[in-house]
Amino acid sequence: MKNSNIAIPATLLAIMCVQGGASIAKQLFPLIGPIGTVTLRIVLSAILLTLINRPKFSQFTAQKWKYSALYGIGLAAMNLIFYMAIQRIPLGLAVTVEFAGPLFLALALSRKLLDVIWALLACVGILLIVPWKSDHVDLVGLGLAFLAGMFWAVYIVMGGKVAKIMDGKDAVTTGMLFASLVIIPFTIWDGAVFNITPTIFMKGLGVAILSSALPFSLEIMALKRLPAKTFSILMSLEPAFAALSGLIFLSEELSFLQWISIMCVIAASIGTTIFSRITDHQ
Repeated sequence: MKNSNIAIPATLLAIMCVQGGASIAKQLFPLIGPIGTVTLRIVLSAILLTLINRPKFSQFTAQKWKYSALYGIGLAAMNLIFYMAIQRIPLGLAVTVEFAGPLFLALALSRKLLDVIWALLACVGILLIVPWKSDHVDLVGLGLAFLAGMFWAVYIVMGGKVAKIMDGKDAVTTGMLFASLVIIPFTIWDGAVFNITPTIFMKGLGVAILSSALPFSLEIMALKRLPAKTFSILMSLEPAFAALSGLIFLSEELSFLQWISIMCVIAASIGTTIFSRITDHQ
């Protein structure tokens, strides 16, 4: 009970930070593009976390290095592809489509009919939010968001594994370092990051803290205390926070039907959280 009470607020705070940071990050796209923005986010986060947490790398086992590397690769791919998606489509739409990854994971890990029902409700929400009849549907953006979701599932699985064999602070710090190594070649190829000014750097630092350093630390704490299935569907609150952030900070409006779809996803999140806790007490 105590572990769950800590993990759920930590996950919700992480969601708020990530989506607020994403709104700030999207404002940097016209200046340094999505690759330059995600580079600032991940590399600065890795530096901050290393200075603060000071992991004892000499004490890492081969298994810890392996899990940290896979966790970092999933983290880097998820963020890079997602930033490329929100360059083309609204933030709320992108996050809802991206949630297909955690949704499929939740379905794969479900052993009870009620779990499947909640996951299917979230699936309905995802299908409803896509403007299928619009002439302006950006299929590339939708595809990128979906692909980012697959790496989101990898991030959840590996985050849960790495959190069980090493300290959470060491795990997220090492994962961010590996993510930086994955991102840097793309950064050099893109070249936009070399146009950074002091103002852009400070905004990038804010994105790094809000979108990576703080939320990933909170999520690794939650993943240590929650089953991957519960965490996956709880993350379905992401689209609502994303849509609100997009509306407030980026003036990105969604249709009434799309807001209904987000409510479906939220209902699935609340349902799985409440009923999983009831089941745990029986």
